[in-house]
Amino acid sequence: MWRSLKQILTTERTLPWPEEAVLYYSINAPPTFKPTKKYSDISGLPAPYIDRHSKLFYSNAEEFATVRSLPMDITAGYLQLRGASTIVG
Repeated sequence: MWRSLKQILTTERTLPWPEEAVLYYSINAPPTFKPTKKYSDISGLPAPYIDRHSKLFYSNAEEFATVRSLPMDITAGYLQLRGASTIVG
């Protein structure tokens, strides 16, 4: 039986749950133990590689050549778009 999120939330609020239970509406959920997935900054494909100079993620040799040919302002834009804390400088 399919239920909407609103129905699930209503049901969870009415049932007695232990204090440490993680529910849909609980904000303080424990952190995940899985590593974050990294995606290419150029194509969006899964990226097993990272360029040491620019800190951009890439997925293959063609993207590596593209990453190396990018000017610093474009590289900084990609890092800012991704939310990376360190900007190349």
